[in-house]
Amino acid sequence: MIEIPSDLQKDLVPLVFLLGNWAGAGVYDFPGSQKCNFGQEVAFTHDGRDFLEYRSHTWVLDGDGNKIRPLESEHGFWRIDADRKVEVTMTRDDGVIEIWYGELADKKPQIDLVTDAVARTAASQPYSGGKRLYGYVKGDLMWVGEKQTPEVPLRPYMSAQLKKVVTPDDVERWAKALPDDLPDDGIAFFK
Repeated sequence: MIEIPSDLQKDLVPLVFLLGNWAGAGVYDFPGSQKCNFGQEVAFTHDGRDFLEYRSHTWVLDGDGNKIRPLESEHGFWRIDADRKVEVTMTRDDGVIEIWYGELADKKPQIDLVTDAVARTAASQPYSGGKRLYGYVKGDLMWVGEKQTPEVPLRPYMSAQLKKVVTPDDVERWAKALPDDLPDDGIAFFK
């Protein structure tokens, strides 16, 4: 269910499909690193200002789906303008800071992003840019990331399928929003 919070700035409404907490799993595969399955938790939140705040944590999973160790963490801010152009600033735990630009697709919840600027600390691994695709597909948030280094041309390296995390507060809010005239037997509700 997609809800538009009453305190969300109207310019951010096209990004409302991102809001919430998401969790799921994906695959990591990049030359020079061990290929693995990973788990991910993502949060897109807002505080009434003109951006969405983004946090992502990933960890390596073993064959049984248990957490082994952290993989990557990111924190950023997403904005969109009247022309559906998206701007993202992002900081990663490996010492990389990025500015991404892209746009929201016409008539569908899909965002294509490309790095515009990359800054790295001395301790970070080689990295020269990337692309990302985010999409809201049948209630799930799906994404694929591509990256390049001076030695490796641009190629996909991470992708995941995330499910919306429903909290007890969500259920209570939805229950309060139900109409008072629902059928008592429950059967008529599905007819």
